[in-house]
Amino acid sequence: MSFDEVGRCAHDALIRDVEPSSADTCPECVARGEEWVHLRVCLVCGHVGCCDESPNRHARRHFHATGHPVIQSYEIGENWRYCFIDDVELPEGEPLRRR
Repeated sequence: MSFDEVGRCAHDALIRDVEPSSADTCPECVARGEEWVHLRVCLVCGHVGCCDESPNRHARRHFHATGHPVIQSYEIGENWRYCFIDDVELPEGEPLRRR
């Protein structure tokens, strides 16, 4: 695990002020004509993908394809963040603006 001396995930340094790539859909699910459960935003590049409870798990697939480890919930009223590498929840962030 990549924790610093205070016990926080070191990957939070990768977090950027991103523009979500989609307003309210998982574009990959839409392209396949499939449905999703919840949306997540990559906090490194802004990619929007579906959650692990969704059949295709596009947010996690994005992490495996790119190495971008930190996501934030893209659900209204949720601001939690998560690191795939360290399997830890990070401090909440600002709500992401929907386009």
